Amino acid sequence: MRLKIISCQVLTREIKQVIAASPHEIDVEFLTMGLHDLGAAMRPRLQERIDAADPEGYDAIALGYALCGRGTEGLRAGKTRLVLPRAHDCIGLLMGDRHRYQAYFDSHSGVYYRSPGWLEFQTPGQILEPAGASGGRILGERRSREEFIAQYGEENGIYLFEQFNAFRSNYSQLTYISPGVEGENALRDQARAEAKKEGWRFDEVQGSLSLLQRLVNGEWDVGDFLIVPPGSTIRATLGEAIVDIA
Repeated sequence: MRLKIISCQVLTREIKQVIAASPHEIDVEFLTMGLHDLGAAMRPRLQERIDAADPEGYDAIALGYALCGRGTEGLRAGKTRLVLPRAHDCIGLLMGDRHRYQAYFDSHSGVYYRSPGWLEFQTPGQILEPAGASGGRILGERRSREEFIAQYGEENGIYLFEQFNAFRSNYSQLTYISPGVEGENALRDQARAEAKKEGWRFDEVQGSLSLLQRLVNGEWDVGDFLIVPPGSTIRATLGEAIVDIA
């Protein structure tokens, strides 16, 4: 089987590791994790890349995304079927099971999650290039205090920095998800240091590559994957299915 994988950059290490063991012919494309900051507005960029892959003769186009703030809702399959894991976000993908994630979420309040990809690619000053834009914009919460001050002056810069980072006050714990990929020890230490800096508790949970393995291996049971036939569209749905066909 010949597959096209279109994945969020945050899953780079994990996707590459499972592709290396897949029996199929796979082409992979990673899109900037900054698209998540657009919410539902990330859809045009994803649709653009799906449409570009559609004429290439793949057996399926598999998405390394979840519902992602409804960012994948409304995506349409062209002549090639789409495959999407049933998960709310990448935390469920990294834990390997949306039910396991829900159980952890229900028993741990105020948690800020990190993973190798979130640490590796979410850097201050990262440029986000939305579809159709002639240039990028710098995401507020990823800019350093010094960058705000340099652009807006000390008083305004400090104020804006604090406003963009106010969300952190809602958290009391940082949980690092370890998916077992190569070279993650330094990233785990980085997550631990971030928790200490913020005054948060630190926890580590063992992730799982099982859902991503099945995604790239074509093992798409309907309980964990949505298969979108040609011409159909993804829609969000209530309940544990998370996504369905419109």
